[in-house]
Parts: sequence; structure tokens; C-alpha cells
Amino acid sequence: MSESVSLPALGESVTEGTVTRWLKNVGDRVEVDEPLLEVSTDKVDTEIPSPVAGVIEKILVQEDETVEVGTDLVMIGDGSGADDGAAEPTAEEAPAAEEAPAESAPEETPAPADETPDQTSREQENEAPASADAEPQSEAEEIAQEAVSEDTDAPESAPAATPAPAPSAAPAPAPAAVPAAAAAEAPASSGGAGYVTPLVRRLANDKGVDLASLTGTGVGGRIRKEDVLAAAESASSSAPASGASAAAPVVEVSPLRGTTQPMSRLRKVVAERAVASLQATAQLTTVVEVDVTKVAAFRQKVKDRFLEKTGVKLSFLPFFALAAAEALRTYPIINAVVDGDQIVYPDHENISIAVDTERGLLTPVVRNAADLDLAGFAAQIADLAARTRDNKLKPDELAGGTFTLTNTGSRGALFDTPLVFQPQSAILGTGIVSKKPLVVSTDGGDAIAIRSVVYLALSYDHRIVDGADAARFLVAVKNRLEGGAFEGSLGI
Repeated sequence: MSESVSLPALGESVTEGTVTRWLKNVGDRVEVDEPLLEVSTDKVDTEIPSPVAGVIEKILVQEDETVEVGTDLVMIGDGSGADDGAAEPTAEEAPAAEEAPAESAPEETPAPADETPDQTSREQENEAPASADAEPQSEAEEIAQEAVSEDTDAPESAPAATPAPAPSAAPAPAPAAVPAAAAAEAPASSGGAGYVTPLVRRLANDKGVDLASLTGTGVGGRIRKEDVLAAAESASSSAPASGASAAAPVVEVSPLRGTTQPMSRLRKVVAERAVASLQATAQLTTVVEVDVTKVAAFRQKVKDRFLEKTGVKLSFLPFFALAAAEALRTYPIINAVVDGDQIVYPDHENISIAVDTERGLLTPVVRNAADLDLAGFAAQIADLAARTRDNKLKPDELAGGTFTLTNTGSRGALFDTPLVFQPQSAILGTGIVSKKPLVVSTDGGDAIAIRSVVYLALSYDHRIVDGADAARFLVAVKNRLEGGAFEGSLGI
């Protein structure tokens, strides 16, 4: 008995989704809660798990198709109703092969027969043995375009040899050896050409590991984090000791260079909303310089104990978030929303935290931020960031923000002029914390000292927020950070 799996509700405001990638093929076995496919919505990309165990019998919605919530996506059963489309090319080509048995040389018959099992096994290793009218997998082309093209060539040549009887497979034994050799090399060279999670891809980029050279040990040959770590450890242990002079760094060339790629659904939504926000609001930015030497010293003193107690590293971001949340309560115009010709002042401070992912920028929300201490901020930011990068975020966790915090300093930027997205009225950008000489006042007069400094940039909607309002908010944040009195807000 077959059962259909439909697109579930992915949030209160989400009414449709786009199938970006199928993680299972027709004939594959799937267990309960095992990921079936990836779906992209206006808010988030997520994996859809299987609610039942069984065999994939028929895929009803193809990749890049957009459907409404509740639409049937796939049929799962005991395998008796599985789609036999993949075998159709074999049935069509078999009669053609039988038409010319007289042309084959009897003594050459064993050679193609010996090749058939290898070609058949290689077909089974390929990610998707395509039917005659199957569509190309655009997502796989984005991940590893060259590897996919090799995989596509191998299945096209293999089916012709698989069903042919011994007398009919010998008309061209010599040319058949070339595709066979290419097919044999394809799995080895494209072991990492399958689906790779953003977390694994980021880890591979940080470790300098070439995903195309790896063979995954996960379900269906998927590359796991452990595979990347093992490859990085192996490379470091085998690397020769550095000589007296350091070698010039190797410039990494992106595989996207010289290509044209379609926008993802998320990128389209971000682009539309960015333009709409700029056209509907009057945006400008105010910047202040903040001496965070006391914060740096306090963080250095407590970070080991903080990690031991909470299991989370203490970065500068929770300090910035705490100071901003306190200032929002004092200056609620920065936290306000425009509704027609009225200004709405929320009774809560929900801070959206910008997270950089492989798919684009997402902003999960820390709710009731003014009630949190440093430990609370650190735990929630770490959890939301990890689940955002792993595609484990719920769409509702991206909604309801009243103010945004973006840490461009995490990538080394001094400061920027961040963009306000409606309906919010302000966003705070934090730059890199760096040491520089500053003039400081002491009992003996002015002196030059090395201090830890950060730039804070507040972009805001000038329709309701004046420059003086922005300056007052930023100075409140600045004074809180420069005071350095966070012992009572540590939370451990």
C-alpha cells in the first residue's frame, strides 16, 4: 500500500515552497525522519523528513518546481508500485541491438559480456540513473559541475551494453572501452559531487579540503563532517616541514568564475526586499568609535570559566547585544515600526542576528532580548547560528524581529553602512575589535596608550528617527561598553 507525503506547513506566513533538491531517488529505501528533499521558502531553506518508512515509488514534484503547502510530493510504499521509468531506455534499445546479430564476431562476444556487470554496478553507484526524459539536476551542477557531467556521460553509455545479448554487443568493442574507462574514473573523481550541507562545505573551505577528492561515508555516500576532518588531519600530517623561506600562498580560484548561475529563491527574496526597503524608507548611518579595553580584559579573565560552565565560547557579540538591548528600552524610537501614518512602539525587544550562510544572509530572532544576560545571549546566538547554517531553523524563528544586529567584524571589516529591512527602523553593525593607539586622560594629563577599539554603525529610517535620536542611542551603547561593568550580567 502506497502513502503520499505532502509539503507540510513551514510557518504561519509560509504558503508555498520550491523543491531545490531531492535527497532520495525512485527505488531508494527511506526510514522515518530520514531527510527526503530540500525545500526553499521565502524565509528559510529546510529539509523535509519522511513521516513513514518504505521505498520511494514515485516523485510527484520535480526540482525547481514551486508548489503550495499540502501538495503531494512523493509516493512511498513497499516498492511494488515503484516507477520503472529508469528501465525504459533498456527496453527500447534491446530490439535495436537484436537486429544485427550477424554482424558480430563470435570470438569477441565475451569481452562485452565481461564489461556488463561493472557497468551495471557503476550505474547503481551513480546518484540518479536518469530516464530518457529526466531533467538535469541544477543543484548538483552548482556544487560540482564537472563531476556531474562525467556522471551523466557514464549512464548514457552503460544502458546500451547492459541488456544486449552476447552476439549483439560486439559491433564496436574497441570504442566501448573508452566510455567504460571514463565511467570507472567518474566515481573516484566525483566522490564528493553529491549533496553537501553548508556546514560541511564551510568546514572544508576553512580546512582547505577539496570536496571533489573525498568519498563520503554517510548515507548514500554523502560527505560528513568527519570525512572532512579526517582529510584535513591526513593532509597536515603528510605536509612537509616548512623551509627557511615561506612559499607564496596558493590563490584559490572559485568554480563559479566564468559561469552564469540562476538566483536561488532566497537570493531573489533578499534582492526584492532590499530594493523595496531602500525605495520606501529614508536611510542613513551614524558611526561612533568605542574603547572596549575593559570589556576585552573582562572577557579574557572569565572566558575559560564561562566555557566550562556554559559550553559556549564568550565572544564580543553578546556584550554588544546586551548593551544594545538595554539602550533600546531607553530609546524605543530605535525599536519602533512605521504603520501608515502611525509609529508603533513594541513592548518587547526582539533582536534579529544576521548569520552568514552558504545560501545567503539570514536573520534568526533572539526574543525578549532585554531579559537576557551574557550567558543567555551567548547560548541563543550560538544555537540559532548553528541551526541556521545547518538548515535546521524553523521559519517562525526568522519572523518578529524589531531590531537587527550584524557583526561584519567577524570577517575583518572595520565598519559598514548596513541596510535596514522593513518593517524594522534600525540596524546596528559592529566592526572588528582591534588594537590602536589612543589619547587617554590620566591624573597626570593626557597620554597615548594602546587600546582595544571597535566602530559601531547604526543605520536607521530617517522618516521617524532623527540624527539626534541615533546619536543618543549610540552614546548609550558606547558608555555601557566603555564602563565595562558586566560582572553582574555574566549569568554563570
